[in-house]
Amino acid sequence: MNWERLLSTKRSRGNSGKHVRSADLRSEFERDYHRIIGSASFRRLQDKTQVFPLDKSDFIRTRLTHSLEVSSFAKSLGQNIGENILVYKKDSSFTPGMKEDICNILQCAGLIHDIGNPPFGHFGEEAIREWFRRKLPVMTYHGRPIDQVLTPQMKEDLYHFEGNAQALRLVSKLHFLVDENGMNLTYALLNTIVKYPVSSMEINENSGNIKDRKLGYYYADQEIFEEISRETGTNGCRHPLAFILEAADDIAYKTADIEDAFIKGFLSYHKLLTELTRLQESCAHDEMGGFLPADKLQELYLRGMERHVEDLEEYAVKNWIVRVQGFLISCATYGFTSNYQMIMQGSYGHDLFYQTFAQKLMDLLGDLAMREVFTSDAIYKMEVAEGAMLDFLLDMFIGAVVEYDDGSEGMDSLGRRMAAFISSNYKRAYRCQAKGKHEVERLYLRLLLATDYICGMTDSYAKRLYQELKAIL
Repeated sequence: MNWERLLSTKRSRGNSGKHVRSADLRSEFERDYHRIIGSASFRRLQDKTQVFPLDKSDFIRTRLTHSLEVSSFAKSLGQNIGENILVYKKDSSFTPGMKEDICNILQCAGLIHDIGNPPFGHFGEEAIREWFRRKLPVMTYHGRPIDQVLTPQMKEDLYHFEGNAQALRLVSKLHFLVDENGMNLTYALLNTIVKYPVSSMEINENSGNIKDRKLGYYYADQEIFEEISRETGTNGCRHPLAFILEAADDIAYKTADIEDAFIKGFLSYHKLLTELTRLQESCAHDEMGGFLPADKLQELYLRGMERHVEDLEEYAVKNWIVRVQGFLISCATYGFTSNYQMIMQGSYGHDLFYQTFAQKLMDLLGDLAMREVFTSDAIYKMEVAEGAMLDFLLDMFIGAVVEYDDGSEGMDSLGRRMAAFISSNYKRAYRCQAKGKHEVERLYLRLLLATDYICGMTDSYAKRLYQELKAIL
C-alpha cells in the first residue's frame, strides 16, 4: 500500500480533485468535516447511549461526546505518527501535506465511527442480532420461512448485524440529502472507518487477524466497499488509518468508562487503586515504560491534599484519567511506527497495544468496567427494558416491511400505517437500491430498511415511540 492511493480524494458522485470555487481553500478532507458536522445523523448522537442510557446527568458521556473525544485522540495520534514518519524517514514518499491529510481524515473518522450504532449502545446491536436469529426461521414470505428465502450471505448479514457496517451504509447511502450517494465522503475517509474489511461469510474469530473478527459491510453495500478498497489500494486489507482510529476509540472508551463509573458510584477510588496496585506488582518495572499507574494515582491524591482540594478522590481519579490517556497515546504511536512496514504491507494482524504493558492496562480497565458496571443489577435492569422496546419495534416494523412494495396485496391496514412512519429519506434510499433487483434481494433490502430506520432513532425517540405504540400514557 502507498499513501498516495490510501489518501484518495475520490467520491462516489464524482470529483475532479479540485475545489469547485477558487475561494474555497479547504482540502477535500476538510470539506468532509463540514459535511459531517452539519448532518442530522451526527446531531442525533447527542441522544444515544455510550454506557448509561437516558441518563439525566450533564457529566455522563453520550455517543456524541465520545465521538468528539475519539476525534481528538485520533487527530493527536495522526500528528504524532505523521511526524515520526517524516523525522525518521520511514517512507521516502511521505510528505508534510500527507501528514496534514492524515490528521484531517482521522478527525473526521472519529466523528462518524459510531454513527451507525442503534439506540441503547452495544446492547442494541446484540438485541437486533438475537431478534433475527429468533424470528427469521418462523416468519414467512409468500408461505416460506424467510431464512429459507434469503441467500446465505443476506441471512448472515442480519445474524451478525454490526454498527460498524451500518456506519458505512449510513454515510454512503442512507443520508439522502442530494442523491443516493449519502454524504458523498472521500474514499480515504470511508475506508478508514471500515475496521473489519470482510463480509459476513468471511468472519473468522479464530484466524488470529483482528480484521476478521466482525462484519465490515453488508451484501447490500459490497459494491461500494469493493470500489473504495480498489481505489485506495487496500484490496481486502485494513486501511492503515483504521488501526489509528481503533486505538483512539479504545483509549477514549476504556478510560471514559472508568471515569463515568466513578462519577456514578459504581467504582470507588480504593477499588481502582487496589486493582492498579495488583497490576503494577505483577509487572516488571522496565515493562511499564516508567508509567506506574497505582503510584501515579496515589501521587495525585497526595497532590490534592497539598492543594486542599475538597474531593480528593474525584481530583485524583479525573487527573489520573488524563495522565493515562497521554501514556496510551504514546504507546499507540510506538505501536504503529514500530510495526510500520507490516501495517503498510497489510500483514499486521493486531491492535497497536499488542504485547505491551499498555495492553495489560487496557485489559484491566475493560475488565474492571465489565465487573463493576456492565454486569451490575442497575445496568441489567435497563437492558431488559431496552430489549423489550427494541423487540417490539422490530416486530412492528419488520412485520410491516416484509410485503411492502412487493406488488402483492399482503399488507394489512396496520402494516401500511407502520410503513408510513418510516422516514421518506430511508424509503427513497431503499427504492434507489431496489431498482432492477430480483425479488429476494428486494426482500433483503426491505428488512434492512426497517433496521436502517430503527438504527437512526435516538434513545429517547425509541422509548417514546414504543410508549406511544403500546398506548402507555
